[in-house]
Amino acid sequence: MLSIGNQVLKFTAYSHRSQLIALTCQSCVRSLSYAVPKENITQLSPKVKSFVEERARLCQPNDIHICDGSDKENNYLLDLMQKQGMIEPLNKYKNCWLTRTDPADVARVESLTYISTHNKRDTIPTPKDGVKGTLGNWMSREEMDNALNQRFPGCMKGRTMYVIPFSMGPIGSPLSKIGIQLTDSPYVVASMRVMTRMGSHVLKTLENEDFIKCMHSIGQPLPMSKPAVNNWPCNPAQTIIGHIPENNEISSFGSGYGGNSLLGKKCFALRLGSILAKREGWLAEHMLILGITNPKGVKKYVVAAFPSACGKTNLAMMTPTLPGYKVECVGDDISWMRFDENGVLRAINPEFGFFGVAPGTSEKTNPNAMNTIQRNTIFTNVAKTEDGGFYWEGLEHHIKDKNIQITSWLGDKNWKLGSDKPSSHPNSRFCTPAKKVDFEELFSVPKDFWLEECDRIRNYFTEQVNNDMPDEVWNQLKQLQQRLQQQK
Repeated sequence: MLSIGNQVLKFTAYSHRSQLIALTCQSCVRSLSYAVPKENITQLSPKVKSFVEERARLCQPNDIHICDGSDKENNYLLDLMQKQGMIEPLNKYKNCWLTRTDPADVARVESLTYISTHNKRDTIPTPKDGVKGTLGNWMSREEMDNALNQRFPGCMKGRTMYVIPFSMGPIGSPLSKIGIQLTDSPYVVASMRVMTRMGSHVLKTLENEDFIKCMHSIGQPLPMSKPAVNNWPCNPAQTIIGHIPENNEISSFGSGYGGNSLLGKKCFALRLGSILAKREGWLAEHMLILGITNPKGVKKYVVAAFPSACGKTNLAMMTPTLPGYKVECVGDDISWMRFDENGVLRAINPEFGFFGVAPGTSEKTNPNAMNTIQRNTIFTNVAKTEDGGFYWEGLEHHIKDKNIQITSWLGDKNWKLGSDKPSSHPNSRFCTPAKKVDFEELFSVPKDFWLEECDRIRNYFTEQVNNDMPDEVWNQLKQLQQRLQQQK
């Protein structure tokens, strides 16, 4: 039984034989200072609503927040994390943030990552007797049920459950897939907003169709028995990442680090994605995608497979030195590919951002990345300079003042260039959007240009539809011109 407020409710735990009992727990659905009003949970589609209610009853959060993906929501979460001491601003750049994790939670834990199927052979090859396989980890359905039941009940007490609707790939594309992730980590919400198409528009596209069920918890209900290291709550001793292909489910517990907690990445896009691809006749691969245009204007797309942390992002974002060549980055990590009706192989990057390894990234190795990460970026486990900048191994030549104070990822404020200890964790990361609009640059265009554009739009509409154009459109255009004329 679970006791929530003054209610004592029965529930059925994780089981491959039965689903969680779906009873509405209104006492779980309160509002934050910036939360979607609690009555909006009833506006979720029946399938999404059932999933949220089931897991809320299991995890017992204090609040439920349905993420809309807006700037206002993101600013609220960044402010919340700053107040909690989880992140700090890097004031040298525009909207950039630094977080330092618990040193016990710094990377993907492949040894604790499992795929659970009824038949082991469906997940991994059977090695020879006495040989330990290295092509993944399998766990039986019964063992997985037991492992999750030992961890998730009550795991979100005192915390907020965030409901993240996200699309892997362009929203509405026939190559894309939609997931709903539940998490108690605002860091995960902010990062998923960068790495995926996330928000209320995804729910509208999903309607009441099926989706990938993603469940994540840092595994530290409140009050905690001891303070979090670096204000980064996690539970390394209980960490597990489980995939249940039969149910299209992913469950991750104990780790807040991106590779374990941003379930749209490796968990969905590769591990579960490869199984979905096998079922449906397409390919989910650990491949970068780039476009190359030669001096004659002929463009070809290339996909290439490389392991993690070997320079894949640098290659994908390459600046060509051959005269007349142009290189465009489509994706730096994962490729979803499918043959079209004409037998032509098509590919998309299911992600929407870059989750790159920081050490080794520099103007010499990846000038495009260095330009990109100077705004709207979350850095994890890198060093910080006293003027509010970032630093890691590979940026030695960027430091003009050799006496500048550098604080290492472990909080050592006396770290010095040339130290035998690294300033940043070898797996430290930057999480940055793949596409950005610089509105300051956009609106630095003289107002006369925009007024001329309004006239062109008005003339076009007049020629094309004239009286059939709704009055509201004409009114909006008139109001836009008036606002522009008032600008200096």
